[in-house]
Amino acid sequence: MLRNVRLCTRAEACAPIITRMSEIQAGLPRPLGATWSESGVNFAIFSSHATRVELCVYDAASAALQVRVDLPSRSGDVWHGSLTPPRARPGSLYSFHVHGPNEPHNGHRFDPGVELIDPYARALSAASPLRSRIVDGRFDWGADRPPSTPWRDTLIYELHTKGFTQLHPEVPPAWRGKYLGLTVPGVLGHLKNIGVTAVELLPVHSFVSEPFLKERGLTNYWGYNSVAWFSPASEFAVADPVVEFKEMVKALHAAGLEVILDVVFNHTAEGNELGPVLNFKGIDNSVYYRLLPDRRFYDNVTGCGNTVNCEHPQVRSLIIDCLKYWADEMHVDGFRFDLATVLARDGHGFNEHAAFFKAVRAEPSLERVKLIAEPWDVGWGGYQLGRFPAGWREWNDRYRDTVRSFWRRDGGKLGERAERFAGSSDIFKHNGRKPTASVNFITAHDGFTLNDLVSYNERHNEANGENKATAPATT
Repeated sequence: MLRNVRLCTRAEACAPIITRMSEIQAGLPRPLGATWSESGVNFAIFSSHATRVELCVYDAASAALQVRVDLPSRSGDVWHGSLTPPRARPGSLYSFHVHGPNEPHNGHRFDPGVELIDPYARALSAASPLRSRIVDGRFDWGADRPPSTPWRDTLIYELHTKGFTQLHPEVPPAWRGKYLGLTVPGVLGHLKNIGVTAVELLPVHSFVSEPFLKERGLTNYWGYNSVAWFSPASEFAVADPVVEFKEMVKALHAAGLEVILDVVFNHTAEGNELGPVLNFKGIDNSVYYRLLPDRRFYDNVTGCGNTVNCEHPQVRSLIIDCLKYWADEMHVDGFRFDLATVLARDGHGFNEHAAFFKAVRAEPSLERVKLIAEPWDVGWGGYQLGRFPAGWREWNDRYRDTVRSFWRRDGGKLGERAERFAGSSDIFKHNGRKPTASVNFITAHDGFTLNDLVSYNERHNEANGENKATAPATT
């Protein structure tokens, strides 16, 4: 029986595609994503409201469409199928077209005409259109071991993967601004010499620029507009972002430095109802996002257009799977959760006993990693410093503000300075947490640089085109 006899679009620029259903097998519902083995590639994707899911596979070199076929099996809410080589193999690109109701008033935004990124994609294509890439994850880690620095001895240095080495004279030109730039002896030596024990990388998950930046000819620099949480950003790679990220981690570990990722699970690059359809909106919008009573619109407690719906079990499972992947496969040592209050929101606001916290605590792979919360978002009741559960550490902005006031020689705050320097027990002791629950910081990416902090009363980055905003948006 022939299935999906169709003519290619102009974008595909190829001969008619004819796919026999015998070429795709039933496959398995787990693990989600595209999983390669010697026998082929298994594809699995969650959607509880879809009526049909098509898989497209493209040649890695030419980007020509090789396969377009329905995933033949559904187990619960997971659609799945498997292809044998040469139809699909490491390096091949793929995407999904998901059919279902287009009923925004009911929260559904299915559009089978739109190519969708796999939420579990291990890598994305470097060029437009964005497509998922099948990855062979094998890597020689050798004797790599996590430094496992105790919290009491931990000193974290936040850095931007590109900005830290972009102008570094000891980094080979091709490696400047890349993951490999952080493997150079001069870079590692500097980090060791200043006494830090961990680097906290600003977002390295694949991201895209917001529409308002594109309209102004600007691009996103900071990375807080994620589109694929399992995928290291290709902007920071010379060739292969997965391999080069692992090389970076291996080199940092060899120097005794831990690697912490700033992760953005609170919102995505799809924005509000006017934003692009990239993955979640077209896969199962009403599952992945928090919607308002008028379900055409998104609950926006992040200030970024949408809010990820961590109340749903599948969304929590996706995030836990992602954390496991970065800890187990990429050897990352910890995570700093951007706007972490979102992860524990339910219909009544922040819940310190939320199912997300229980899921993290129950996952063996996450027992050793450092978990750091930015304990606020921009919604009602969003400021929750001191209310995260045992095992979590929190950015302590009260410490930051007190140190700044000390530098400015403000009066009347001697008692608070003493409290902050002594571990902020007024904030953390109420539920038995120790001083190490507080991540004491002076400045970070959303404020002055340390140099500017002690030099100026107001911002002076006039050239960024954003009215002296915190930092330039352009690359």
